[in-house]
Amino acid sequence: MGIYPPSLGRLIEQFSKFPGIGKKSAERLALYVLRSPKELAEGLAQSLLDVKEKIKFCSVCFNLTDTDPCPICTDQRRANSILCVIEGPGEQLAIEKSGAFRGRYHILQGVLSPLDGIGVEDLRISELMSRLKKEDIREVILALNPTVEGEATASYLTDFLKGRGLSITRIALGIPLGGDLKYTDSMTLKRSLDNRSPCDS
Repeated sequence: MGIYPPSLGRLIEQFSKFPGIGKKSAERLALYVLRSPKELAEGLAQSLLDVKEKIKFCSVCFNLTDTDPCPICTDQRRANSILCVIEGPGEQLAIEKSGAFRGRYHILQGVLSPLDGIGVEDLRISELMSRLKKEDIREVILALNPTVEGEATASYLTDFLKGRGLSITRIALGIPLGGDLKYTDSMTLKRSLDNRSPCDS
């Protein structure tokens, strides 16, 4: 970074530490900040500090929040009897954007992955069991990604939850709307055929 003044070089170096940001992109971002009003830099700096100081996990669902419990857990309009189990905050955001679910969430903060050293004790499974004992939950929806790790986690949870008087369901997975069968992977095709539904008469 010797061609830049030291302070600008340090900023470029910091931006380049972000995932997916190469040297060229880091330079563009740093030069944009340099050309922008001072208020942008101040706002960016304060936002970064706020995220590190204020964001925590909700003590109920383990979503990211700056209030505990989070707004979803304190929303009295949501159905208390349905719990959607998901991998991380990104999945919760996607489901919320769809507007199709008005129950509660439980975020595992990952999936089982023995190769990466992630086992049952590394996920929020014991907290899930505590919730099932304390809350009036009648249905658990497993909304895990259709990866090998997601499938393994869903199978583990299905076996673990059996015999507890719960309805255990999985989100439907299959061919996306507008998709082309000949370009669809075999795992997705198998899941689509296994979970086929009757046509409306």
